[in-house]
Amino acid sequence: MTELVDTHCHIQSIGQTQGERGTREIWAKHPELIVEKVLENANNRGVRRLLCVGCDLADSQLAVDFVQEHDECWASIGIHPHEAKHQTGEKLAGLAALAAKPKVVAVGECGLDYYYGRSPKSDQIRVLEFQLELARTAELPVIFHVREAFDDFWPILDNFKDLKGVLHSFTDTAANRNKALERGFYIGINGIATFAKDQALLDVYKTVPLERLLLETDAPFLTPAPHRGSINEPQRVADTAAFLAELRGEKLEELAAATTHNARQLFGI
Repeated sequence: MTELVDTHCHIQSIGQTQGERGTREIWAKHPELIVEKVLENANNRGVRRLLCVGCDLADSQLAVDFVQEHDECWASIGIHPHEAKHQTGEKLAGLAALAAKPKVVAVGECGLDYYYGRSPKSDQIRVLEFQLELARTAELPVIFHVREAFDDFWPILDNFKDLKGVLHSFTDTAANRNKALERGFYIGINGIATFAKDQALLDVYKTVPLERLLLETDAPFLTPAPHRGSINEPQRVADTAAFLAELRGEKLEELAAATTHNARQLFGI
């Protein structure tokens, strides 16, 4: 069976009463999806490794605790830009303390999101810079969330040399994709690709070099076609992989092998 990696999911929130609220509430609407079932579904479709991504301090702690109990899972610790305005020095110190925990393999998701503007730009930048320094100090790759903010993002990033990372859920231009590739970053593609209508965006996905491509779900969000309207699970990375293989004119086995190799190279999982 083709082996796949989901490099971005939020399954640590299943059945929880703490952590990022919106994610918990979505999982709570589907009580039949207990953790064991979600992991079984993933394994049955060849998804052998999963990266559980934190969005705030409590959510990151959940991820760290969760992956200690599940051999196929690893954790990333981070503060989402939406949460930046709530971050005190104490909370940021708490995040930094998690970096040395077992099976923590990345910092993020972190970045800038000017589309929703749920936190002031100044707070977003402050918290991003803290996490970039944390990643540099801890020698960890970074999972970036950037939306309508690349003009500010690139100059900030370029102040932190030699970082590795991935642009999660990439939906931007070929120009920004190229800037990411020039800096040695990976491009994370999820279910959005399967229902995107913009030909320019599909062309971006089509032309990402295979050696810089990562697959993800963002579960429980962004369910790929043909399953739109249902909750997303890590197993659905297989649907995105199949779509991309056809879009790019590649054999599914080759795309799966390459993206699995890329995940191991970046995250060491």
